[in-house]
Amino acid sequence: MQILKGIDLFVPEKEILCITGESGAGKSTLLHTVGSLIKPDSGTVNIDGIESAQLRGNELAKFRNEKLGFIFQFHQLIAELTALENAMMPLLIAGVDSKAAKTQARERLEYFGLGERLEHKPSQLSGGEQQRVSIARALARNPKVILADEPSGNLDSKNAKLIHEWFLKMRDDFNLTFVIVTHNLELAQMADRRIVLSDGQIH
Repeated sequence: MQILKGIDLFVPEKEILCITGESGAGKSTLLHTVGSLIKPDSGTVNIDGIESAQLRGNELAKFRNEKLGFIFQFHQLIAELTALENAMMPLLIAGVDSKAAKTQARERLEYFGLGERLEHKPSQLSGGEQQRVSIARALARNPKVILADEPSGNLDSKNAKLIHEWFLKMRDDFNLTFVIVTHNLELAQMADRRIVLSDGQIH
C-alpha cells in the first residue's frame, strides 16, 4: 500500500513548517520518513547535506542523535528518571562525559523555566512541565531540525499556547528548523508556512 505519493518538499533553514490534514492522511508517516524512523521505498531524504536513507546502523543512530530532535505528543519521558536525567539522555548516548552532560541538560531545563524542577520525576510534573522537559531533551545535542508530532495535542489551551510561543523563541535563539504535524490551527497559523496533506499528497 502506497501511503505517500509524489511528495516534493523543501524546508529552508529556520522555517517553522506545519503539516495539517485529516487523520490517516499520511502526516505522521511523512514526519517519520523525514526523521529516518521509516525508510522510504523510493526517493530521497536530504537533511543538512546528508542523504539519511542511505545510512545504516551506527551511522544512522549518530545522524539522528546529532541532527534531529524529536518531540512527541505523550512526552516519552522515562518514569524512573528525574527531569535532569531525562534531559541528559541524548548526551550520554552520544558519549558526553556525565558531568558535562549534566551541565548542558541543566542549562536547557533552566532555559524553559524548570530550574526548580530538576530532581522531580515525570509523575511529579504537570503536563506542560513534562512537555518542556521533552523539548529540553530534544534540544540537548543542538540539532539542526526539530520534528514534532502533535506537540500540544495532550495539553490544555493555556499550555498549548505557551509551547507554541516557545517554538518561535527557540527558532530564533537556536537557529532551528521545525517540521510539525498538528491538528491545532492556532499553531499552524503561527508557523511560517502550512501545508495540507490529503491521501498522501500535498494540497
